[in-house]
Amino acid sequence: MTNGQAIADGDASPAQPVVRKIGVADLKDALAAGLADFNAMPTHLIFLCIIYPIVTLVAARVYAGYDVLPLVFPLLAGYTMIGPVVATGMYELSRRRERGLDTSLVRTFDVLRSPSIFAILALGTGLLVVYFAWLGAAWTIYVLNFGSAAPTSIPGFVEQVFTTSAGWTLIIVGSGVGFLFATLAFTLSVISFPMLLDRDVGMAMAVQTSIRAVLANPIPMGMWGFVIAGTLFIGALPVFIGLAVALPVIGHAAWHLYRKVVTY
Repeated sequence: MTNGQAIADGDASPAQPVVRKIGVADLKDALAAGLADFNAMPTHLIFLCIIYPIVTLVAARVYAGYDVLPLVFPLLAGYTMIGPVVATGMYELSRRRERGLDTSLVRTFDVLRSPSIFAILALGTGLLVVYFAWLGAAWTIYVLNFGSAAPTSIPGFVEQVFTTSAGWTLIIVGSGVGFLFATLAFTLSVISFPMLLDRDVGMAMAVQTSIRAVLANPIPMGMWGFVIAGTLFIGALPVFIGLAVALPVIGHAAWHLYRKVVTY
């Protein structure tokens, strides 16, 4: 641990988790541990089965009509907001490996038998609300700049976005608003999902601990958010195939980051 100082609220009870300060070295350790988990428990085929039907549906919808084109980037960029929901199976595998338990791929479904499953589902629903709110905001920003008419072609849309003042307004304002939505989702979920799997706690305590963790470690947690976004962006470049590795590695690493930040 880079810094063993514990951060706890003044009225914290013995059962309340303790949030620790971390540093850059801890982020590197978490990533290394996540990669080790993935090498020991490769799940890329599962993620390929999840990713490619989604990508195929989006691509088919785009080529069937360009009305959805303005939302393609928000759809993909906003995926980081619901990433913790997708990663719950990776958290479970990392938890089991850490404890020397069976780590066969079927164990990813043990999440459904977690004592906190209803809290996990409720929090996941909350993240979906944030995600769809972001899509609504992204569409509103587009309409305010270009109107509600659908683009006529992909090249025309790209040229419109990158060569006009309205397009650059869309990029700047959209990126700023997207950052706010992503920050909200990250703050609520970065610690809460793995904590719900690790302990039989309520959603309120898990979310509160996640918020405390981000407030206690704003720079490391901010860096972690950019690591997630950067890794997923790079993984998406080669026809999205890299996401089959990037998603599980980040999921496993997020479990180890939680273990570094929270003690009981």
